[in-house]
Amino acid sequence: MTGSTRRSILLGGALLLAPRVALAAPHAEVWTRWLRYDPDSKERIDHSAWAAFLRKYLKPGSDGINRIAYREVGNQDRAALAAYVDALSETSIGRLSRAAQFAFWVNLYNALTMRTVLEHYPAKSIRDIAISPGLFAIGPWGARLVTVEGEALSLDDIEHRILRPIWRDPRVHYAVNCAALGCPNLQAAPFLETGAEQVLERAAADYVNHPRGATVVAGELTVSSIYDWYQEDFGGSEHGVIAHLKRYARPPLGAKLANITRITARRYDWALNDAESNGPSLSDGGISR
Repeated sequence: MTGSTRRSILLGGALLLAPRVALAAPHAEVWTRWLRYDPDSKERIDHSAWAAFLRKYLKPGSDGINRIAYREVGNQDRAALAAYVDALSETSIGRLSRAAQFAFWVNLYNALTMRTVLEHYPAKSIRDIAISPGLFAIGPWGARLVTVEGEALSLDDIEHRILRPIWRDPRVHYAVNCAALGCPNLQAAPFLETGAEQVLERAAADYVNHPRGATVVAGELTVSSIYDWYQEDFGGSEHGVIAHLKRYARPPLGAKLANITRITARRYDWALNDAESNGPSLSDGGISR
């Protein structure tokens, strides 16, 4: 997301967990252009090309993090991914049901992110792909990457002007993937018109119970910076975030959260989710997007 920064504290070359630092994450402001839908529509979008890409290049790690074998992606599969995005761009969104629209926007966001990373690979972090407009812009999120129904769209548009404000569901953050190790996993299969509820519930639980999501050590709660940047989506307060974590916490995290009333620290790892990486550093915030 654009513009704001998050400070890291360096001591002896190591990144430490920092106290809460105020920052401005994008608010969810609906783009009314995309509110129209057909509740009776049976139209389905073909996401098989995206499914094939994920089957071939998504690599689940023993540490619970899904990575992408970017280096292995050949020209033919890059072209197939581009053709998939082009096909989505020709879709008449208003003719779809809400469920089909959700699958469309999430898959488009993730495929666009993948295409963008591949176009600039190798990169240590998606933040290094500085193609967004603006002197101090970071990453690709503000760049117009696709045109749908005559509207040029950025990743920020899809996430903050369509998905978040229209669906008003905090689990959107577990669906879209920013190609960073600290991000909720890119799912191993596309979202479809059916079954999204189950996928979102599983994705939420998987992230909350992974060290990227939440950890409690000596009675102190450390959470992903996602819950800070988008606190408004998770109840609007630390108490709302903690309630969200408790909803999805499995043992033993659930027991550790029982008496927690405040968040001590936040962290996020912006390293690229590359299958060749050595694993997450779980470093503190870095630069927010």
